[in-house]
Amino acid sequence: MRRTLVPALLLALASTPAFAAHWNVDYSKSRLGFGVQWSGQPFGATFKSWKADIAFDPADLAHSHVAVTIDLASEASDSPDNDEGIQGAEGFQVSQFPAAKFEASSFTHGSGDQYAAKGFLTIKGVRKPVTLNFQLHISGDRAHMSGTADVMRGDWGLGEGEWASEKTISHKVGIFVELTAAKAR
Repeated sequence: MRRTLVPALLLALASTPAFAAHWNVDYSKSRLGFGVQWSGQPFGATFKSWKADIAFDPADLAHSHVAVTIDLASEASDSPDNDEGIQGAEGFQVSQFPAAKFEASSFTHGSGDQYAAKGFLTIKGVRKPVTLNFQLHISGDRAHMSGTADVMRGDWGLGEGEWASEKTISHKVGIFVELTAAKAR
């Protein structure tokens, strides 16, 4: 009996998953949004309401993961007329698809404070792969992250009808995030 118990116990201990540190976002010091060229001019907007579930440890990337849910109706820019269209039938279609989601569980470390999160962005029911490149600074139990990802809006059916042409709105959209968080205790 002892011969089978010791190897089984060692196997159980070795297969126990590690858990990356959980981080609580300080939303008052964090921003999530996008930028695009619109009629030859830069246009940017942010989302006022979003939630992030973050488990991240630079020393344990294999067990790190992030899930972000974005309230698309909270999109706001300096141009309310454009916001109405962005949230409407030719844009996010928030009445039918109120939220977007980004989920990542594959992280790589570049040099220094450079990382990449490979995951999936779901908008309007369409799930596509996206890589978010980011810089991360951790000091004790505080973290600051700054990241960007470039996507093509047509991949999610964003910008239909008169907005479909790249003449008015660039097909390339830059997503940005500035995040401040504290390690959960």
